[in-house]
Amino acid sequence: MRILYVSQYFPPEMGAPAARVHELSREWAGAGDEVTVLTAFAHHPVGVKAPGDRWRWTRRERIEGIDVVRAYVYASPNKGTVKRMLSYLSFMVSAIVIGFLRVRRPEVVVATSPQLLCGFAGYVLARVFRVPFVFEVRDLWPESIIAVDAMGENLVIRGLRRLARHLYDQSDRIVTVGEGYRQQIHQRYGVPLVKMTEVPNGIRTDLFEPGPKDNAIRREYGWGERFVMLYLGTHGMAHALHVVLDAAEALRADPRYLFVFVGEGAEKERLQQIATEKGLGNVQFIGQQPKNRVPMFYAACDLGLVTLRNTPLFQDVLPSKIFEYLAMERPILLTVDGQARRLVEASGGGVFVPPEDAGSLVGAIRRVANQRQKLDGMGQAGRDYVVRHYNRVTQAAFYREFLKQVRRDVGPSSGDYQ
Repeated sequence: MRILYVSQYFPPEMGAPAARVHELSREWAGAGDEVTVLTAFAHHPVGVKAPGDRWRWTRRERIEGIDVVRAYVYASPNKGTVKRMLSYLSFMVSAIVIGFLRVRRPEVVVATSPQLLCGFAGYVLARVFRVPFVFEVRDLWPESIIAVDAMGENLVIRGLRRLARHLYDQSDRIVTVGEGYRQQIHQRYGVPLVKMTEVPNGIRTDLFEPGPKDNAIRREYGWGERFVMLYLGTHGMAHALHVVLDAAEALRADPRYLFVFVGEGAEKERLQQIATEKGLGNVQFIGQQPKNRVPMFYAACDLGLVTLRNTPLFQDVLPSKIFEYLAMERPILLTVDGQARRLVEASGGGVFVPPEDAGSLVGAIRRVANQRQKLDGMGQAGRDYVVRHYNRVTQAAFYREFLKQVRRDVGPSSGDYQ
């Protein structure tokens, strides 16, 4: 089977979108499929390309059996609405042009969101190639933009809503990362449930393997014997990380505790400023890390933090870092209600506290920090659960069979495959 996977994000970029596309494509290629990933030159989230990639329109490379075709993108940091929209628009245009010129005709096109313009590029290419179009929904746009107050109801939001409706209607099938998203698309846009299937996020068990806590990371950053709470990922408007700083302020007098933030994002500069103004010596900020070092950070912490803002939309979100913490046998302190809470509690691998409630967060930290043996048991239970239920290899096999079924059911619009 020839699969074209359109995604603005792909390694060496970090984050859930890049990891999902890479790991699924890797498994499909390993199963004998001809997989092409059409993506942008790496630049996320800091908005800086490698020197050799600047002003290049395209480049082709081979990564673990995947044919990777990179297309021009206006590199913008993950902040500032206008520049980000220009970045999304530039990739949409270049992906359509370069995809048409440089990609062999596939048998199915998968395009992933966010963002919606990437989905539109995939839709156009599927129609140009006259093959089935599968729209992969990793985030609900424009609903998520409104939920984090990034933008109110305006012309742009109304345009994105119309585009979302068009993609839902015109796609041959829709894949969501959670059942909650599937239900919301059905309720908000009237898309039949039978048109959609769920392929959740997951983990590579060969990459995320438990390791010793006393490792090179803990020594490099001087964590010593302190109880380290780790947030690793995007520092964005959706993540309510100012609440974690409020908890750090409440615990500043106790030298046992250390809050570590690893990554980049639109809110990082503001968070650093808050920590500096409050003199929070129990907070440490570390820049984005290469993928091969991420498991070592997980291994070195005592407790993983998974936070989001208190908004109804996020009750259907399953943050990818949940699976990674649990796979590394690290218990989670979760401030995301709904589907994420149900998963973590079912796994036995974490503790839930209400979102954006610093007092409850502080109380939970004090309780679990004094239960080291219980924390170890939670970590083991969490890994057992995600290995059984959220293994990327199993998910890729299911997704592959789904794409084969779409190819059989929908087929080419006209003519034989080239």
